Amino acid sequence: MGDMLDRAVEALRRMPASDRDSLAQAILTVAHGAAPLDIDPEHLPAVLDGLAQIERGEYVEGEPEDLVAAAFRRRVP
Repeated sequence: MGDMLDRAVEALRRMPASDRDSLAQAILTVAHGAAPLDIDPEHLPAVLDGLAQIERGEYVEGEPEDLVAAAFRRRVP
């Protein structure tokens, strides 16, 4: 394995099992050539904003359920 792949695998091994499983499934999906998901044009600006945040290293910590609930509270009038 290349150095980057070794580091990625080691990072995965340090993660909680549920996170490892989610990422492993994503990797296998990509490796098997699964078609990318279509993004609803209405959601595209939010997706692009999220990707830009990742590029800038802006991450939010917390429980996924709490983060999703907070995001919905911000979007629902």
